[in-house]
Amino acid sequence: MATDTLKSTTGAGAASGGLRRLLLDNGALTALIVLVIAMSALSGDFMTTDNLLNVGVQAAVTAILAFGVTFVIVSAGIDLSVGSVAALSATVLAWSATSQGVPVAMAVVLSIATGIACGLVNGFLISYGKLPPFIATLAMLSVARGLSLVVSQGSPIALPGSVSHLGDTLGGWLPVPVLVMVVMGLITAFVLGRTYIGRSMYAIGGNEEAARLSGLRVKRQKLAIYAFSGLFAAAAGVVLAARLSSAQPQAAQGYELDAIAAVVIGGASLAGGTGKASGTLIGALILAVLRNGLNLLSVSAFWQQVVIGVVIALAVLLDTLRRKAGATPAAAGTSGGGKGRQAATYLLAAVVAAAIVGGMSFLHGGSSVAKSQKIGLSLSTLNNPFFVQIRSGAQAEAKKLGVDLTVTDAQNDASQQANQLQNFTSEGLGTIIVNPVDSDAVTPAAKAVNKSDIPLVAVDRSVNNADTAALVASDNVTGGKLAAKTLAEKLGGKGTIVILQGQAGTSASRERGSGFADGLKAYPGIKVVAKQPADWDRTKGLDVMTNLLQANPDIDGVFAENDEMGLGAIKALGAKAGKSVQVIGFDGTADGLTAVKAGTLYASVAQQPTELGRIAVRNAVDVAEGGKVAKSVMVPVKVVTRENVAGFTG
Repeated sequence: MATDTLKSTTGAGAASGGLRRLLLDNGALTALIVLVIAMSALSGDFMTTDNLLNVGVQAAVTAILAFGVTFVIVSAGIDLSVGSVAALSATVLAWSATSQGVPVAMAVVLSIATGIACGLVNGFLISYGKLPPFIATLAMLSVARGLSLVVSQGSPIALPGSVSHLGDTLGGWLPVPVLVMVVMGLITAFVLGRTYIGRSMYAIGGNEEAARLSGLRVKRQKLAIYAFSGLFAAAAGVVLAARLSSAQPQAAQGYELDAIAAVVIGGASLAGGTGKASGTLIGALILAVLRNGLNLLSVSAFWQQVVIGVVIALAVLLDTLRRKAGATPAAAGTSGGGKGRQAATYLLAAVVAAAIVGGMSFLHGGSSVAKSQKIGLSLSTLNNPFFVQIRSGAQAEAKKLGVDLTVTDAQNDASQQANQLQNFTSEGLGTIIVNPVDSDAVTPAAKAVNKSDIPLVAVDRSVNNADTAALVASDNVTGGKLAAKTLAEKLGGKGTIVILQGQAGTSASRERGSGFADGLKAYPGIKVVAKQPADWDRTKGLDVMTNLLQANPDIDGVFAENDEMGLGAIKALGAKAGKSVQVIGFDGTADGLTAVKAGTLYASVAQQPTELGRIAVRNAVDVAEGGKVAKSVMVPVKVVTRENVAGFTG
């Protein structure tokens, strides 16, 4: 009996140890399975075919970028420039195919060549210039982004239709971005596992000096490694632009961090020597599942960033525990038996996950939620008081009407906003409200909403080339004209002024700027001596205004395309604000109106953002319930000065 018990205990211990080793060796895969199961349990909308395809599409650009970054990290390097290189490559494609009349096939070649060239420059600076990879690629991040803005003149460029099809589906169901992601993943796996340069990457990452002494031409290999990274970045840029049907000069900002996170979550070490394509793909899918699931669960956009940061930290911690436990590193040269066991592990994981998720589906089978009472609102950003006020007005109206409102933050990223609209579509909401990052870039996602027969309401900015049940907005062009008239009359029709512009390429900045320029035509005595973007930000407004004052100390006025930049300009002007220099802002935010009362901000073109949010929700509810609404609801803009600010409620 004692012997039997001992055998049983020993067997159980061995099984427990084997399970522990299996989990440690496949930490990222385990995390992905747990996430999928959890999201399936928490949301009945997660485990649907449409939503799973959405997850694949949303992971595609990050995964393609991350595959290229995998080469670099395996060789103990880092590449911070991939997001900017992606934007530059897409801009070169669109610019050459449209403005320059280059055949589309040649334009694609130029785009890819641009990415490779950027990678080669990185590799040269690191290998022959002896710059640390962090510094070299950080410099390329800035250079590539700047060149993208120069080539595009700060405005989106429409893609040729033949390229835009890369953002479509094959057979009406398989998204092309997912297919491209799979192909690029297979190429990555082949390069890492089956080629000389792939083995060189692991050797350099494991011990660069030993690799050099063993005969590897390390400098040349690094040139090729960073060229690969640039090539994959260019491919990601083309896919991203195809999703948006346009090349956005500000696209893919911050994507380099997501790409690095995906590689690390997938099991690679920043110290080099380990990493694999399948792990990188799993890492990208984890990030996509997190964002998708948290959107479906209506988790605050701010908390989403916290959750993703925690996941990245836990991934690195798990990697540390795995190494201490002696788990097998994901490096090259694994035996055929090891690869067979790995494939069996993936197959077993898929079967287990499918079985559990299938069981979870019964939890949601009988649920019946009134979709007409659920509304999604995608705001361009919540890092700006104007849009925070839109959210406040929308939430107040939703509470009053007894409807469920989910608010997401696109963080001024058109691609992220497209993802959010896809997620809303998967939920089958009664109505979707969108405040576009850009009126053109949102078009493909808006058309997908149209196909789902979910009514779409636009707020503050229009949606071009797609159907909207209603547009609730103020007229940015008219507001710009009013700002020009107000400032010119205050200055007596003559003087010199500077303009603080919003984020380059955004439709709001273009519209406000063009309205202001048109308004100034009636006042030839007003001269614009400088204009610079300050990205809607108060701190940047302060810095840019400080710099402009060095070259133009005797200006008479400032037009800031939003109140935040205007408040930064006031800080830079000091005692001059409201006395020798008149500043006009835009939006009518609470802080802006306070400055108007104080006399430091002469006026603000107020859009009544709280009212915009209220009216948008009211129209969304009416549309969902089959009511009729006006196609266009214009909330009047109003110039608020010290004389009338007391009676303005916003």
